[in-house]
Amino acid sequence: MTEILSKDDYEEPKCLLNMHPEVTPIPLGRIIEKLDSYLNKNDYAAAERHLKYWLLEADSCHDMRGKLALLNEQIGLYRKTEKESECLTAISTALSLADSMDMNESVTFGTTLINAATGYKAFGKAEDALPLYRKAQVIYEKALDLNDGRLGGLYNNMALTLTELKNFSEAEELYQKAIKVMEKQENGELEVAVSYLNIADLIAERDGLENGEKEIEKQLLKAEELLNTDGLPKDGYYAFVCEKCAPVFGYYGYFLTEQELERRAREIYERA
Repeated sequence: MTEILSKDDYEEPKCLLNMHPEVTPIPLGRIIEKLDSYLNKNDYAAAERHLKYWLLEADSCHDMRGKLALLNEQIGLYRKTEKESECLTAISTALSLADSMDMNESVTFGTTLINAATGYKAFGKAEDALPLYRKAQVIYEKALDLNDGRLGGLYNNMALTLTELKNFSEAEELYQKAIKVMEKQENGELEVAVSYLNIADLIAERDGLENGEKEIEKQLLKAEELLNTDGLPKDGYYAFVCEKCAPVFGYYGYFLTEQELERRAREIYERA
């Protein structure tokens, strides 16, 4: 059931009495925590209302950094809910805002570029996405430790775009780089599993299902083993990954695995 938001959800007053009224930071940590609670329940409508409310608050508080963070969350939400026009509007707003804030060398700007590129890719705009990924790669590799999990996410998403553009060799190289990074992260098994499934899709696209059958099977089995890793938190993110991976297994004929992952996701959402 969709939850109606109340004032209690926001827990902070409007920014009227503050020593620096020109910029009053919104309570970003609490906002993201509440957003995550909606996403963990698969309540996307409430999540959308929550973000819209706080974007207005960020404007009234003149908190442009907070607004940019929320726009990044909004891009991801609209991508997930397949709302193309809303997603593209959020991307345009986020990129314009980041540009106006003169933060072109910052990790925050790199993250905004990645979110924008991933949004473009989701709606069939791979050629628009790739230049943004390349800019983000320069920023991230300069600013972050090479084992930082954010680099793994960048490599994986960029490789998806390269695969769509038929640049298979660079895509496969980036998937391997993503795997090396994510293997070092806590609970990184989920991301590594996704990378193996993406490699399976790359092989199918490059070699065809028949010619690539054995290599595809290897990638699927490695991904399945990782998704079954003992000790992984069975939370909303695990459910999301199971949902994302299930149809890939089904596409390659692993129907029991598909059904099992769908069951796990369903049970997690029902408990939330």
